[in-house]
Amino acid sequence: MERDIYEEDHEAFRDLVKDFVKRYVSNEAREKWDAEGEIDRATMLAAGEAGIIGLSVPEEFGGAGMLQDYRFRAVVNEEIIAAGAGSLAGAFGIQDDLAVPYLVHMGTQEQKETWLPRMATGEVIGALAMTEPGAGSDLRGIKTTAKKVDGGYLVNGAKTFISSGKTADLVVTFVKTGEGNRPDAFSLLLIENGMEGFDHGKKLHKMGFQGHDTAELSFSDVFVPEKNLIGGTEGQGFVQLMMNLPLERLSIGVAGAAAAQAALDWTIAYTKDREAFGERIIDFQNTRFTIADMATTVDALWAYIDRALIAYENGTLTAEEAAKVKFWATEREWEVLDLGVQLHGGYGYITEYPIARAFLDARVHRIYGGTNEIMREIVGRQIAGKR
Repeated sequence: MERDIYEEDHEAFRDLVKDFVKRYVSNEAREKWDAEGEIDRATMLAAGEAGIIGLSVPEEFGGAGMLQDYRFRAVVNEEIIAAGAGSLAGAFGIQDDLAVPYLVHMGTQEQKETWLPRMATGEVIGALAMTEPGAGSDLRGIKTTAKKVDGGYLVNGAKTFISSGKTADLVVTFVKTGEGNRPDAFSLLLIENGMEGFDHGKKLHKMGFQGHDTAELSFSDVFVPEKNLIGGTEGQGFVQLMMNLPLERLSIGVAGAAAAQAALDWTIAYTKDREAFGERIIDFQNTRFTIADMATTVDALWAYIDRALIAYENGTLTAEEAAKVKFWATEREWEVLDLGVQLHGGYGYITEYPIARAFLDARVHRIYGGTNEIMREIVGRQIAGKR
């Protein structure tokens, strides 16, 4: 089914992204990222130079100034994931969907001037630190504290499962600045690489996204100047997180749809090329039936994602709707990838094949950004009239 949400500007941008992929996303590059467990700085800088990161950064700060039109980011996801580079798509997503928006939409003028130009070029890599060893989806259960002192805050605590945590130069960090667990007891601080007492910790070894670093972070009496309080007002952290969560969850949904599309394309190509018992795999009825199911699921998924993209652009995508998008898209992604792996046979289990890597990458989509169980709870509570 043909999609109709992209306009001439988006397709011209797609050509730019394809050119970047052709130049920088090779088998050798993917192997290098996987071996080192992170995306190299040169690739991030090249992405900045090509203008495919920092898309929402206003033009006055050196960005593309695309703000609400997330369709451009969707194009990046589609093309990078189609190239079998899920780790690179993940790194771009952390930069553009998690770190940059807090500064664009909530940062002070000084914060924007200091960080956004270098985030748009890829010189500064950002991350978002919410999750803790004892607090995952329960954000109000965090223990990391920021005690007010003369000129700023002393931060103590730890974060875990932080994507881009090892390579990040700037970490948007969710901390407790007040007592109890009321929404106004939390704030967001910009913690910079090199601040005394800030340790990036060890790099975590994951089943998927091998080329995108994930780390534990620790803070021991880290002095953070008051100017690094996002928005300049204490006690707004919880509200700020809630404001950006729809975008984060939409981005995961888009990535899931892109992975499902890629899985379908890879599977069709493989089953047309591979033979068994003197026939192409695709000439067996079971194969055709399975691919028909995959193709229909992908069409339905894109129709839903495209509607959500337009809602986000119009400013009408609610937290509950974003939760629906996140859990439904990632569940369908998993189904399509599983079928694709099955049709690849033994080769679907070999990580030289992109579908195997995508399958491993996809597993976390139902966990991060809020588990799919939490997404269902958000939707269910809204339907039941509970808050």
